[in-house]
Amino acid sequence: MSYGFELAGFECITGVDIDAPALKTFTHNHPHAAPLQLDLSEPESIDVIVEVIKKRKVEVIVAGPPCQGFSLTGSRNENDIRNKLFYSVFKLAERLKPKYIVIENVPGIANLYNGRARTAILDEFKRLGYAASEKLMYAPDYGIPQIRKRMFFVGVLGENTFTFPEHSHSSDTYITCEQAISDLPSLLNDLGAEKSEYQNPPQSEYQRKMRKGAKLLMNHVGTKHTDLVVSVIKQVPEGGNHKDLPPGVGDSRKFNEAWTRYHSKKPSKTIDTGHRNHFHYKWDRVPSARENARLQSFPDIFEFVGPKTQQYKQIGNAVPPLLGFALGRQIIQQENNNV
Repeated sequence: MSYGFELAGFECITGVDIDAPALKTFTHNHPHAAPLQLDLSEPESIDVIVEVIKKRKVEVIVAGPPCQGFSLTGSRNENDIRNKLFYSVFKLAERLKPKYIVIENVPGIANLYNGRARTAILDEFKRLGYAASEKLMYAPDYGIPQIRKRMFFVGVLGENTFTFPEHSHSSDTYITCEQAISDLPSLLNDLGAEKSEYQNPPQSEYQRKMRKGAKLLMNHVGTKHTDLVVSVIKQVPEGGNHKDLPPGVGDSRKFNEAWTRYHSKKPSKTIDTGHRNHFHYKWDRVPSARENARLQSFPDIFEFVGPKTQQYKQIGNAVPPLLGFALGRQIIQQENNNV
């Protein structure tokens, strides 16, 4: 979200994360921002943040508290301490008094545990004097080639409520997997490298947009599969999954997302933190980190650092930058209209 807000015109002052590898990627792509590795469940972490940015005027706090406790793929333990980290956002806001607070989470936060988390978030906004708005945003509606739904809460200090941005795309203009990644090398005979030359020109407007400013292709490295795995992938039709395999084939994975092959003419499935269950619409392999990044709307100039497993994790955990861009641009427009 920080990168998307910067694309919209904001300056990121600091980034806070407990995960050191993710913070390294943040620092690499936000060299002007102060990286802080903190546990936000510890009260003194708020003091550290305030001290670091005490000379700056903070206009927006943007937060994506961990979603594992609310996710359909998680254990959904109501007492998971991560479920209450959104309170840290409000503790920080109480000290900094920004004009806007933006909180993102998975759709489950609205209904799980009888909606107690959602109610608590709205109560905190009210307690601190923020007018709250909420919306379930669907990524393809904002030009992102991925089926991804996320819940957003936006609070505005005072009585003016936030109006969420209009859709930029509709079902007949959604960006497809082919439009997103068809220019990238197949990696069938060569597993590629962390940095390499582009081999093909962009083949869509989305690809031109993603490649803007990038001199090298980064993070496009293939995965060496066993012959057995490749033989199973070959039997999955475009847009299909384990349900389309013959009896006895691919029995080691039979859950919902297992052996899912993307469809070239549709957005991808939701990008997760792993990389074992989704496959390229054309090539018999898992997507590269760069392909997943493209499907998340990360421009090619954004480089992920660390081992490949860390790159996949960071990409899957991220808010698509174009969603952050849409929200950031809307805040700026709303501010300009209120002047």
